[in-house]
Amino acid sequence: MAGSPTTSPSFWGTFWRNQLRQWHWISSAISLMGLALFAVTGFTLNHASQIEAKPQIVTIEKDLTAEGLVAMASVADKMPLSVAQTAAIKLATGVDVGKTAPDVDDDEIYLAMPQPGIDATMTIDRHDGHIVYERTDRGLIAVLNDLHKGRHSGAVWSLFIDLIAVACVVFSITGLGLLWLYSKGRRITWPLVAFGLLAPFILFLLFVHA
Repeated sequence: MAGSPTTSPSFWGTFWRNQLRQWHWISSAISLMGLALFAVTGFTLNHASQIEAKPQIVTIEKDLTAEGLVAMASVADKMPLSVAQTAAIKLATGVDVGKTAPDVDDDEIYLAMPQPGIDATMTIDRHDGHIVYERTDRGLIAVLNDLHKGRHSGAVWSLFIDLIAVACVVFSITGLGLLWLYSKGRRITWPLVAFGLLAPFILFLLFVHA
């Protein structure tokens, strides 16, 4: 007795072909911009020493008001600053430190406020309220490079990197499935796939590991 349509080889061939196509274009759509970004920043990271950047450095030195110095007396190590403490610092420097938990000792308060492509620090003398703030902006390329590494970019960006990574894996696996389906009559397919798989290992063994 002839098999049912859902058990015939042609049915399953068509089913998997459609599934592979569907997931291939979905994963490509999701990973398109992320893949382009990480490809470009992979190049800039690989040539970081040859891409010159002129950091823009801003330094601010100010003193807290008497009220601000009193407010800072209760600052706690590794704990978020209070509204009054944040307002006192902003009044003196114009810098918003509301999201920063400081390192505190007997002599000074230290706040690190790094961002992608930017290093920023602030020290506050606990005795006289003198503030030194320094911000170094290393430019757009540095921002993109730090985003590539997930450096100082936060939990949401880290989740985005994970999503792009998963989408790229799906894109690669479905692409391999489509290669298998359409490889008949294309003799160069599997030699190219084998080259793509082996080339990194050969280069590593010959030029890196040695």
